[in-house]
Amino acid sequence: MRRDNSVALEIRDASIRPRSFNADDNTIEVIAASATPVARRDARGEFLEILDAAGADLDALRGASVLDGHQQGGVASILGTVEDAWREGDTIAARLRLSTRPEVAAIVEDIRQGIIASVSVGYVVDEWKDSTVKGKRARTATRWTPREISFVAIGADPVARSRNIEGTLDISDRATINPQIRQLADQLGISRGLTDSLIDRGATIEMARSEMLDHIRTQRDDPQVFVRNVADALYHTRIDPSVPLAPAARAYAGMTCADIARELLNRAGVSVTGMSPPALISRAIDAPMTTSDFASIMATVYDKTMRQAYGAVPSGLIRVARETTAQDFRAKSRVQLDHSGLTLDKVSEAGEFKFGGLIDSQESYSIDSYGKILNLSRKLLINDNIGALADVARRIGMAAREFERQQLVTLLISNSGAGPVMSDGVALFNAAHKNVGTAGVPSETTLSEARLLMRDQTGPGGGLISVVPRYLVCPSELETSCEKLITSIQATQTSNVNVFAFLDLVIEPRLTDPKRYYVVADPAQVDGLEFAFLAGQSGPQTESRSGFEVDGIQVKVRDDYGAGFVEWRSWCTNAGA
Repeated sequence: MRRDNSVALEIRDASIRPRSFNADDNTIEVIAASATPVARRDARGEFLEILDAAGADLDALRGASVLDGHQQGGVASILGTVEDAWREGDTIAARLRLSTRPEVAAIVEDIRQGIIASVSVGYVVDEWKDSTVKGKRARTATRWTPREISFVAIGADPVARSRNIEGTLDISDRATINPQIRQLADQLGISRGLTDSLIDRGATIEMARSEMLDHIRTQRDDPQVFVRNVADALYHTRIDPSVPLAPAARAYAGMTCADIARELLNRAGVSVTGMSPPALISRAIDAPMTTSDFASIMATVYDKTMRQAYGAVPSGLIRVARETTAQDFRAKSRVQLDHSGLTLDKVSEAGEFKFGGLIDSQESYSIDSYGKILNLSRKLLINDNIGALADVARRIGMAAREFERQQLVTLLISNSGAGPVMSDGVALFNAAHKNVGTAGVPSETTLSEARLLMRDQTGPGGGLISVVPRYLVCPSELETSCEKLITSIQATQTSNVNVFAFLDLVIEPRLTDPKRYYVVADPAQVDGLEFAFLAGQSGPQTESRSGFEVDGIQVKVRDDYGAGFVEWRSWCTNAGA
């Protein structure tokens, strides 16, 4: 069920009971509401509105005003009062006592004579129930409050129908209100999901503002949200102002470490009266808090800074490797399937089909845990030296990325450049694997040979797999010559066409052999070199705790990482000259 708390009145046409006017007491009876479905439209489109008579608050209707055309601007529009209201099956009936004031006598006389015969009820809906009626979306008002009954100039059907409903405003009204709701949501930092929900429910701006503020209050009291907002504000104001700051975090912008400690202690119910900044920080570090965590805030800032630096390091060999995940620390196996056994054979005259199958080979590697524990000293925090914290975090981020890159390079150049031993007992680069070119400097001749070797590669069952080269990998010493070799030129004759302009150059300065280079297939298309992180933990992860042996906060950085070659056919090497 959904609640709507708008202030706009619904208006639905009602009907006067024939010959019910009583001249003795100036009363008349009307059918105020019916359960007949009425077609309406809201932000989600058309729907059928149904008024449940059992859900009407008749006490609110008794004594309500009878108005002239729903005019609520002053007492001059009052024509009478609702003397009584009751249920008759699925309808709401009411007896109206009309005024004897001289200024409305003419209107009352027209009502008595039947000249004014159209009645409309105004109400608000407090609770909806959504359903489907004959394949159409329907909304039943299961709890609603009639506020007034009006005599109107133009009626609609004999049973309830037209009105401006609360929570289901006219399209023209919604065209004005919806942009206002979105603007308010942007100002308050409200999520797109909540904003869309408010608009779908046909909320007024007052209802939207109230629900947004309730949402903000709830979020503000959430310890995890508080930690994130304070950390975001600290990162924005003290480390990287170019990072946008969410509206919810702006309240914490400019806070010092001591200010953060004071806020945390206040939230934990600890009196901070008379505490100096050093005392505040010491208490925040040592206090076991359940509502928030000083160490978590500092670790979050540390983690954001570290990850920014981690992602900024040039990619190098990572460009030609595929990233995957490992579910645990056991050997991660990659099965290479070959379709050779699926070659179609001619069916014999007897209609006999031959059996086929997949031929496979298997390579494996595993991940391991690497890491460090770093100390954010109490002195650093008291001095509010967030710059030093950021500097350490950046260095760790860069070191983590460097470590991962070096692992790939070490794997590639192992075994004196021949690479790791594969599951067949032969090194990665070996004549038996047909992926070693005739030694020579990078040239059209050597690249042509490498391409041919890759094109001629066969799977485990001997079937041609035709690997396509995509990258040229070389050490820094060969960067200039390789750049010239693959750079596109505007050729004036076919002999000058650069046939290897399609290759992307990857420079890896960690390669120790200044002459050796590699031609590599796209890792997204063909298996080859890959690296893995533990599932759900891509890149280095941080954990924090208040130090005991060390006076301050300890941050542990852990990287669950591993790499391996799972296929040799996608790589070709040349020792150079």
